[in-house]
Amino acid sequence: MNKLLYLGFALAILFNACRDETEIYTPEVVVVPTDTIPSDSIIVPGKTLIGFYLLNEGNMGSNKSTLDYFDFVTGEYHRNIYADVNPTVPKELGDVGNDIGIYGSKLYAVINCSNKIEVMSKFTVKRLGQIDIPNCRYIKFHEGYAYVTSYAGPVEINPDYEQTGYVAKVDTATLQVVSTCLVGFQPDELEIVDNKIYVANSGGYMVPNYESTVSVIDIASFTETKRIEVAINLHRLKADRYGNLWVSSRGDYYDVPSKLFWIDTKTDTYGGSLDVAVSEMTLNGDSLYLYSTEWSYSSMDYAITFGIVDVTKKELVTRNFLADGAEKEITMPYGIMVNPVNNDIYLTDAANFVYPGALICFDRYGKKKWQVRAGDIPGHFALLYK
Repeated sequence: MNKLLYLGFALAILFNACRDETEIYTPEVVVVPTDTIPSDSIIVPGKTLIGFYLLNEGNMGSNKSTLDYFDFVTGEYHRNIYADVNPTVPKELGDVGNDIGIYGSKLYAVINCSNKIEVMSKFTVKRLGQIDIPNCRYIKFHEGYAYVTSYAGPVEINPDYEQTGYVAKVDTATLQVVSTCLVGFQPDELEIVDNKIYVANSGGYMVPNYESTVSVIDIASFTETKRIEVAINLHRLKADRYGNLWVSSRGDYYDVPSKLFWIDTKTDTYGGSLDVAVSEMTLNGDSLYLYSTEWSYSSMDYAITFGIVDVTKKELVTRNFLADGAEKEITMPYGIMVNPVNNDIYLTDAANFVYPGALICFDRYGKKKWQVRAGDIPGHFALLYK
């Protein structure tokens, strides 16, 4: 979520008298009402897909980020699994879970406003340690290192913000930050393609003076080599297998709409754009699944849309991948993932950002299969293989 909007929601939450601020989410297990997937049917190039983790952001300032797990083999959905395994950890995961990833034997949860990355065993979720990075945002991995974007400065809306962001290079063996590389203001998602790191610079704290570039970092020297002009307030990045990097812009929430762009990573040049609003997107083969919850300060309302872009044709091929009017059942889509084996679609619903959200599973045709209660503001997935 853009920090300007997020701060607004945080204030609304603080003044919500109906919320019990001492509420604690106890761990629980729910079996979803669907056939489980035989383990021998989920082989992906030498690996078996056994489940996924879902990181719930939690409301800003509440230290209520939680971690859930879904087991493909048993059909069991484990809610708040981190607290169950690590009962002595103060404040549990912490304040605002912003990203999650698995590398090697470890699971990494980026906890934005707690200025840290929680590191766990990927199979047991047992806490192994933490990495301290201020205002950390997103994480990617490459050849023994984790690369993490950091806003570097405080959570503060300021058009004259002075602290540029950076990418931290973390040794995954020692969990130590070994180097940093300065990029633009408020860098968000990053992607790694052909030994280069691409970083979406948002400038989201600096409204109306947004950033508009993608930084290119050479991994070998860990230096910024170029900035590619794209659009204001950039957010998401996804690389397809054809050398295109798909980039989303949030726009300015007034006159400049959210749009989708692509960059040619072979030449590191701007490629083009589609008039498609994007809040989150995920690639499954050549299909870029996306949704948008575009906010407008002009209408004071959200415009919620869904769609699929064919990355080979560079065109929007459908404006809704859900069937039977299922989109009407979702109050506020907040996270998305597609199962790479059976093409099930997983969407999270943040509801009103105050009470627990939901995880909803649809089949490849967009028909609803099951739904479970998640934590507050569920949004970030990590597939687990063995």
